[in-house]
Amino acid sequence: MTELPKKTKVNKKDGQLLIRINIAERDEFIHLCDSLDTSAARELRKYIRSFIKKNQSADKQTKE
Repeated sequence: MTELPKKTKVNKKDGQLLIRINIAERDEFIHLCDSLDTSAARELRKYIRSFIKKNQSADKQTKE
């Protein structure tokens, strides 16, 4: 039998970020995400991407 090549995910999420936050804020955030039919992880990834995009251009300007 020949082995099929393994499929690799293009956007494989292979990193973790551990943060410590107030339990009440965490619970409220999770509840809001649920009520908006999204996940906390999705919203945090979206925020991180926009933060990087916004600040990369500012960082490039200060280095010039």
